[in-house]
Amino acid sequence: MSSQVTKTTEELVLPILEKKQLELVDIEYVKEGKNYFLRVYIDKPGGIDIAECGEVSEQLSEKLDEKDPIKDPYFLEVSSPGVERPLKTKADFEKNVTQNVYIKLYEPIDNEKEYEGIMKDFSNDIVTLEYKVKTRKKTVEIPFDKIAKARLAVVF
Repeated sequence: MSSQVTKTTEELVLPILEKKQLELVDIEYVKEGKNYFLRVYIDKPGGIDIAECGEVSEQLSEKLDEKDPIKDPYFLEVSSPGVERPLKTKADFEKNVTQNVYIKLYEPIDNEKEYEGIMKDFSNDIVTLEYKVKTRKKTVEIPFDKIAKARLAVVF
C-alpha cells in the first residue's frame, strides 16, 4: 500500500511543483507509533521557504481529498529535505560532485558497506569517492546500482 500511496501522491504533486518551478526530492508514507505520516520533500536552487511549503501543502491536501488514496487518518507534511538531503537520482549525483556525501551499499566494496567522503566524480554510472582512513586519503569507485542509500553529509 505504501508504494501505491507514494506513487499517487507523486502524480498529484508534480503538476503543482512544475507550476511553481520546484523540485520533488522525495515522498515517504510511514507509520510512527499509532500515526501515519505522508511526507513530501521539495526544494529549489537556493532553498525553499516555509511559505512555499505551506502553499504546496494546501494545494496537495485538496488534491488528496479529491482522490482519497489513503483510507486511514494521516498527517501531511511538506518540507525541505534539509542539509542532509537524500541523493536518489543520477541527476542528484551529477549536481553534487565536490560535495561531502554518505553512501550505504547493498553489498560491501573493499569489505565496507558505508562510506563518507568527497564525491570527486560521477560518470558512466560510477561514483568516485575520496575518503579518509585515519590520516590517509583513499579513493573508491562505487557503481550506482550498488547504492542502497545516499545523502549529503554535513562536516563539522
